[in-house]
Formats: sequence, structure tokens, C-alpha cells
Amino acid sequence: MGQGIAQVCAQAGCEVHLSDVSPEFVDKGMKAIEAALAKQVAKGKMKEEDAKTILSRIHRAPGSAAASGADIAIEAIIEDIAVKKSFFKELDRICPPRTVFGSNTSSLSITEMGASTSRADKFIGIHFFNPAPVMKLVEIIRGLQTSDETTRTVEEFARSLGKETSTSRDFPGFVTSRMVAVVVNEGFRMMMQGLSSPEDIDKGIRLGLNHPMGPLELGDLIGLDVCLAILKRLHDGMGDQRYAPSPLLVKYVEAGRLGRKTGQGVFEYPPK
Repeated sequence: MGQGIAQVCAQAGCEVHLSDVSPEFVDKGMKAIEAALAKQVAKGKMKEEDAKTILSRIHRAPGSAAASGADIAIEAIIEDIAVKKSFFKELDRICPPRTVFGSNTSSLSITEMGASTSRADKFIGIHFFNPAPVMKLVEIIRGLQTSDETTRTVEEFARSLGKETSTSRDFPGFVTSRMVAVVVNEGFRMMMQGLSSPEDIDKGIRLGLNHPMGPLELGDLIGLDVCLAILKRLHDGMGDQRYAPSPLLVKYVEAGRLGRKTGQGVFEYPPK
């Protein structure tokens, strides 16, 4: 997600500092961006000089110090609230007061993360969708203390990237993740019941309901571990049995079959 967000911002004319925990991960992200832009050039959708200009706006910057002069710092790290809070505390220490903090979390509390900093009014959820350069929506989530000014700033920023925006209150799963988690979970329940084959479950949703992909393919794309984590948060946060994870989904995650990122989830994904 981080590399996709960096690409989107650079394509819109922003100067971007792409950071990760090690230079190797930054290099991997840059190579993925270069490959994505090269594909656009090969298809005739982008000029080669434009691709070079976009790449020139993205600066390799391992470590959190990369954000020390940022107007907006967007975090897209592991979905672990303790890790995220620790990261934002570090950013809070080194970033100027003007810097807005945005989390790309799909389900964690914006209010709780914001409260771990000295700028809860400048803390907001900026939820991009995968793949970020293609998907048109950015879901904006206001924490309890997020200011109107911060919300307006981030809405304008997202629109400057060519995105549409929707807003959500800070509630478990927000709007999109809550819906996606239920759909993926129901697909696994159907599999567990032997209601239909995985292929036919997905075909029914694609062709019958006109969704771009079925729930099982979607789960593989998101990451089955991420889907499970969202369901657990929804279940714990609201105490509603409709969010109880399917035992079959739990088994897939326990087996390490997490989807596209591991090469195997509900479906197989040969290495490219």
C-alpha cells in the first residue's frame, strides 16, 4: 500500500519521501513503482518522460526522519495498534506542528492513535484501497478530536490526487472494511457448508451481482490474515455474532494460506 500511495501522490505532482524500516524495503517499493510506470508506458498510456518525472519526485528515505518536513505524513504499516502508536509518537517528536498525521488503517481506532500524540486534532484516517493507483476512493475517518480544518485539508488533498472521498465516523471497521469483512466471511461460510465450489461462489457474485470480483478472490487480494483481524476487531468491538470469523477462514490463516502475498489462499497464484 505504501508504494501505491507514494506513486499516486507523485503522479499528482507531490514531492514524496518513501520510507520503510530498511533500505531494502524502500528499494523493493521503488522497483515496484518503476515496473508499474513502465507498464503504463508500454501500453501507450503514459509518455516515458512523464514516468521519469514522476519517479524523480519520489525520494528514498529509510527511517522516520523522512517525515520531518512533511505537510502530511501517511502511515501504511502493519495493522497492529501498538506498533502504529509507537510510530506516531516518534513522528510527533520530529515533525513540525503543521504536519497532519494520516493512518491508512482499515479498521483500527483513529481516536486511540491520535490520543497517543500531542496533535489529536491533526490526526485522521486516510484509507486508500488496493491497488491505490487504480482505485478511485479514499475513505476519510474522523477521530473524536479530529478538527474540521484537518478534515477539509485532507479531503482537498485526496481530491487533488484525482480521488473521490467518502467520510466515516471512527467506529470498528468504518464503512468499507466492515462491509468487506462480512462479505469475505460469508464466502468462507458457504465454502465450509459445501454450498458451492469457491469458483462458483465467486462467479455468482461477479456475474449475478455485478461485483468486479467475488468474495474469495477479494479476500485473497486483501490478505486473509487482514480479513481475519478485521473480523476479530468487529466481533470484539460490537459483540455481534454476525462478525464471528468463520472457522474455515481461521484454518486458512493458521495454515499460512494468506492469499496473493503468499502465493496461496483460496486460490493458487503462481510466481510472476
